[in-house]
Amino acid sequence: MKTVRLTMAQALLRFLDEQYVSMDGVEMKFVKGVMGIFGHGNVTGLGEALERSAGSLAFIQGKNEQGMVHAAAAFAKQKGRRQIYACTSSIGPGALNMVTAAATATVNRIPVLLLPGDNFACRQPDPVLQQLEVQADYTVSAVDAFRPVSRYFDRIVRPEQLISAAIQAMRVLTDPADTGAVTLALPQDVQAEAYDYPASFFEKRVHVIDRRPPSRESVQRAAALLAGKKRPLIIAGGGVHYADAARQLAGFAEAFGIPVAETQAGKSALPWNHPLNMGAIGVTGSLAANRLAQEADVIIGIGTRYSDFTTSSKSAFGDDVQFVNLNVSGFDSAKLNGLQLTADAREGLAALQEELSANQYRTGYGEAEIRERKAEWDREVDRLYALEHADGLAQTRALGVINETLLPSDVVVCAAGSLPGDLHRLWRSSEPRTYHMEYGFSCMGYEISGTFGAALAEPDRGVYAVVGDGSYLMLHSELVTSLQERRKITVLLFDNHGFQCIHNLQRGHGSDGFGNEFRYRDAGTGRLDGGFMPIDFAAHAQSMGAMAYKASTAEELREALLQAREETVTTLIEIKVVPGTNTPGYESWWRVEVPEVSESDKVNASRREMAEQIRKARVL
Repeated sequence: MKTVRLTMAQALLRFLDEQYVSMDGVEMKFVKGVMGIFGHGNVTGLGEALERSAGSLAFIQGKNEQGMVHAAAAFAKQKGRRQIYACTSSIGPGALNMVTAAATATVNRIPVLLLPGDNFACRQPDPVLQQLEVQADYTVSAVDAFRPVSRYFDRIVRPEQLISAAIQAMRVLTDPADTGAVTLALPQDVQAEAYDYPASFFEKRVHVIDRRPPSRESVQRAAALLAGKKRPLIIAGGGVHYADAARQLAGFAEAFGIPVAETQAGKSALPWNHPLNMGAIGVTGSLAANRLAQEADVIIGIGTRYSDFTTSSKSAFGDDVQFVNLNVSGFDSAKLNGLQLTADAREGLAALQEELSANQYRTGYGEAEIRERKAEWDREVDRLYALEHADGLAQTRALGVINETLLPSDVVVCAAGSLPGDLHRLWRSSEPRTYHMEYGFSCMGYEISGTFGAALAEPDRGVYAVVGDGSYLMLHSELVTSLQERRKITVLLFDNHGFQCIHNLQRGHGSDGFGNEFRYRDAGTGRLDGGFMPIDFAAHAQSMGAMAYKASTAEELREALLQAREETVTTLIEIKVVPGTNTPGYESWWRVEVPEVSESDKVNASRREMAEQIRKARVL
C-alpha cells in the first residue's frame, strides 16, 4: 500500500483540500478555506501546516473566534450549504469563544467545521497554560463544551484516528438532514505527530447530495388528507432555499391557489408582490398571514422546523387544524403531530402537485378574498414605511427608505433585536436569497460577522448588515477583517440607545423597563436612569479604516445610501432612530413567562393574560 508520511495537521489539510460536493450534476469544491486565530494549542501544529502545506485552501485571519465562526456559517448559508470554511482556534478561551457560534450553526442547520486546539494527549507538561483541570475526570477539557452544540464531535488522540474521524465529519457536514457544527478536537502534540497515511486517503472525494424523493405511500397519504381541506396555508421555511425549490413552490401554490406565508429562514422564497405571498407568519408575522393561519384547516409546512416564533408559541392555529410536513429531516417532519412527508422540498412538491392534480384538488378560496387580504397588508406596510414621527426618524420609516433605495439583488443580513421583527413583516424581497436572517439562535453579534461571510459568498452583490447599536457593541470585530480582505460590506447601524427590543418586552409584561437602555448612572438615584450616552459609531468605524456617514432624517439616509453604494471599502451609516418606533404585534402571541407572585399590579395582570393565552394554545 502506498503511503505518505505527514503530520496529522498536514494530513487534515490535504484531505480537506480534496473534498467536493455534487448536487444535480453540478460539482463544487466543498472546503473553500480555513479561518483562524492562532495561539497556544494550534499555532505550531495546524498553523504551521497552513503556512506551508495549505494547498489551494485560502486562509482568513479572524479577529474574534465567535465572529469568525459566524462568518463561516453565513458563508455556508449563503452558498446553500454546499461550500464551507473550517475554523481553528487555540485551546481554552480561544476554543470556548467558538461555542456560541457553534450552537448558532447547529440550531440553524448550517455546516461549519471547527478545529479547536486541545490539551496535550501525552500529558507530559500538564497542566499547561489555559488547561481546564477537572479533578473527577481528567479526560475532560474546555473543548468538551462543544459536545452538546455539535452534530458530530471527535477528539483525535492518535494521528491515525484522523482517517475515520475526517470521513465521518464529511458525512455530517454534507447531509442536508443532519448537518450543523462538526468539531474535531485536536490535541496540540498530536497535530505535530507524523504518520504514514495511505495515499488513497488524499484522493479526490465527491460527496453526492442526493435529492431524497418521498415514498409513494406518503404522497398518497398527504393527498388524501388534503382532499377534504378547503383552506390550506403553506408555511415556507429555509428548506425551500436549500433545496432550490423557489420555482417549485410558486408553481405548487399557483396550481391550487394556496396562499403562502414565510418564516424568517424562508423569506424571499417568493417575491413580495407575488399574488399568493401573504408575508411573514407568527410572532413577527403579517396580519394577512396570521389571520389565514387561524382560519386554516390544514397547514402545509415546507422545510420549516416550526420554531415558537413561527407558531406563535403554538397559538397561531385553530383547534382542528392538521399538518402536512414536507421536510428532508424526519425529526422536523414529525413535529406538531403532522403527517410526515420526509423528502427533499423540490422533489416532495413535485410529487404532491402531481398527485393533487390527478385528483383534481381545489381549495375553497376565492380570488377576491386572497387579493383583498394581501392588499390590506400592503397598505399597512406602505403606511409604516411613510410614517413620520415628531421626535425624529421612525425605525419603520428608515427601513422603508432603505428598502426603496437598495437594489433588488442586494442582500440584507440581520439576527437580533427589534429589527428582525420589522424586517420579517415589512421587508420587500424581490429575489431569492436576498434576505439573510439568523433567527434560529437570534445571536447578537452575528450581524457584522455574518455580513462579511455573506459577502465572501456573494462577491458580485451588495451585502448590508442591518444591526442595532446593542449588537454592534457586542461584536463588530470582523468589520476589520472585511477591510483586511478588501471585501466591502455596508453596515446600517440603527442607534436607538440600547437593547430596546427587550426594553419593549419588559414593558409589555408589566415592567417599567430596567437595565436595557444605554444611560449614565445617575449620581442622585444611583440607578442607570441618567441621560443617554452619546456614542459616536461613525467615528468608531472610521478609526478602523471604514468610511462612515450619519443620518437622522429620511433625506439624509437616502443620500448616505447612494453615497455608500459608490464607496469601494466597508462603509457604516449611523442612523439615529426614535426608540420604540418598531412594528407592533399583529394578532400574535409569544410566550414569555411572567412571575406568579409580584408586588406590581401590572405584572399580576400580565400573568393572568399569559395564563389565558396558554389555555388556548396547543400542547402537541
